[in-house]
Amino acid sequence: MADRAASLARGERLSAPPRELAQRLSGTAEVLLLWHPESDRVELSVHDLATGGGCQIEVAPGDAIDAFYHPFAYAARCERSHRVGRDETTIVDG
Repeated sequence: MADRAASLARGERLSAPPRELAQRLSGTAEVLLLWHPESDRVELSVHDLATGGGCQIEVAPGDAIDAFYHPFAYAARCERSHRVGRDETTIVDG
């Protein structure tokens, strides 16, 4: 709190953190819907807990709930996605 007051006293602008609108886990995929209040942007974040891969994309507010429930329909727009190839998978028999 003291850091925030000092920053405001110096005239620095603090950015508001994104707000989590929704979160769910589907298999190993964690899906988050985030709102950035300063820019009024909505972001879809998908993170594969098994591989560590994932991506974040901006979605139109009108598409937010559809993107949240159908994230892989929007996955083609991911710039930093990691797709696990066949040679990267490990099959454990047991």
